[in-house]
Amino acid sequence: MQLPKTSQSAVVREFGKEIGIEEVPVPQQLEPRSLLVQIDCCSICGTDVHLWEGTLSLKVDLPVILGHEMVGRIVAMGPNADQDSVGQSLQIGDRIIWSHTSCGSCYYCTVERQPTLCHHRRAYMYETMEKPPYLMGGFSQYGYVVPESGRIKVPDSVEDKLASLSSCAFRSVINAFDQVGTIRPTDTVLVQGTGPLGLLAIGVAKVSGAKKIIAIGAPDSRLKLAEEFGADCVISVDQHDPAARKAIVMEETGGRGPAKAFEFSGHPGAFAEGLEMVAKGARYMVVGQLGEGKVTIQPSMITKKNLKVFGSFSGDISHYWKALQFIAKHQRDLPFSKLISNEYSLKDVNVALKRMQSFQEIKPVLYPWK
Repeated sequence: MQLPKTSQSAVVREFGKEIGIEEVPVPQQLEPRSLLVQIDCCSICGTDVHLWEGTLSLKVDLPVILGHEMVGRIVAMGPNADQDSVGQSLQIGDRIIWSHTSCGSCYYCTVERQPTLCHHRRAYMYETMEKPPYLMGGFSQYGYVVPESGRIKVPDSVEDKLASLSSCAFRSVINAFDQVGTIRPTDTVLVQGTGPLGLLAIGVAKVSGAKKIIAIGAPDSRLKLAEEFGADCVISVDQHDPAARKAIVMEETGGRGPAKAFEFSGHPGAFAEGLEMVAKGARYMVVGQLGEGKVTIQPSMITKKNLKVFGSFSGDISHYWKALQFIAKHQRDLPFSKLISNEYSLKDVNVALKRMQSFQEIKPVLYPWK
């Protein structure tokens, strides 16, 4: 097959500046276990906005192709790339999602078995597009799956825009729930933040059999969607101050607080607030904090309440697979499609990002070929 020479891609050259559409080289030689993929769509994540703004606390090697929640069809395969990461056969035309890399041979991969912390990790959207393999971002007509990346074949029953959710947002939620452990039928679960991750977390808690789910967030349209995903009680941060929010949570939990809590808001103050709200002996999972913000807490609360506080970063390829399986099974029970707030072409990337920045979108999807 004759490979395309270039790919139209949305390139960030300076933080906070307009993004240009550039012709980026397509690798003409594929390494063993690598894939060239025609990207069907890429959903837009809050992390994309933060990277574009320059507010992430992660290293970014500009210039980069933005986007990391992509799904695409295989157009070329390197040697020994005919299986996905769970043993399913792959061929030209199959749809896949793919992960950041892990080396499999560093301390964190082998001893700790936490590939998301891999010492040699390569992450899509963070590597420069000026060096091979160039196509390391999702807002592009083509993407390159490097040999060390996990890859999962998308079930036929899952449409592209929902598969893209599994490439970041949903796999992060699945990883967080795996670390917290079983949601018991006696548990009240608190979810802080009603963006895409928080809404997906509400759905997982509901399916997991939580006794009650409390969601804290805004605006009202997202709180309504939180109820559709399974929240029993919603609390608006626009209408209630921290003291009022805590009072409602205590009332809803018989004065004890929630047994499990998940922070997906991204606001540093939410962490301190969550520590005050959760029950004695609770498990508190922090996922949304990737910025440089700081907050003052009282550490004795963790000790006196015997809390288990966790952090969860990203997800490994098992979480991509679990996210796809969850959507395939529950897409008729949960309103996943309502998370998709709009569709954009590649040339409208700046409009889409600015609308995300101003909270006019929940989870828009970019189609590079439109």
